[in-house]
Amino acid sequence: MEPHTPRTLVIMPAWNEEDAIGATIRELRRIVPDHDLLVVNDGSWDGTAKVARAAGALVLDLPYNLGVGGAMRAGYKFARRFGYEQAIQVDADGQHDPRDIERVLHGLQSSNISIGARFAEAGTYRARGPRRWAMIMLASIVGRLSRTRLTDVTSGFRAADRVAIEQYCRYYPAEYLGDTIDSLVIAVRSGLTVSQVGVSMRPRQAGTPSNNPWKAAVYLLRSMFALFISLTRRPVPAPPSPAEDSSSKETR
Repeated sequence: MEPHTPRTLVIMPAWNEEDAIGATIRELRRIVPDHDLLVVNDGSWDGTAKVARAAGALVLDLPYNLGVGGAMRAGYKFARRFGYEQAIQVDADGQHDPRDIERVLHGLQSSNISIGARFAEAGTYRARGPRRWAMIMLASIVGRLSRTRLTDVTSGFRAADRVAIEQYCRYYPAEYLGDTIDSLVIAVRSGLTVSQVGVSMRPRQAGTPSNNPWKAAVYLLRSMFALFISLTRRPVPAPPSPAEDSSSKETR
């Protein structure tokens, strides 16, 4: 009997990524052809949606820009509605190497959420100054909450199993950094488990990186605020696991 292969949805939030998204989709389709790909077009005013469809992706058009959090929440609701067993977020600009997708998904064998970490002995990604300080502190605090050694809790390269998908549909913030920090903290405080695997990061395939000292300092302040807000929110009750849900139905 062949092992069961979970239905997997790759969710790619995109806002004005016309120049990069075509090549990103074609590379991803070549490397992981068995996974479905959903591009959530987050109110782009350029040709992002047209290029994505031409490259072979499913496209969900949002009427206006909601930010990464809003786009991912829409993607997770799509995953739940169409019965996907796991989902993984991948950037549209090509920074996430699609060859790492299976490694991140493999982490779901031991946890509900698997993070592709940039500081876990893989790749050459480096952050400096205030941005690096914020990442270290955030990883330390969230790691203690989850009782797991974490090094990169702001990574958007992360996967979710069916329980985590349901959790994200119940609560997934749209605020700045809420999609990474707040969503993770609430999930952990609600009883979900998290793990990480090392991944490599690549330069943007198009556009200009946003790193500079001023933005790094702003990032530090905003990340601290996002963490404070997430720690003061009430945990959202975790959904039952598929096994628990099935057993409860059998007893009715």
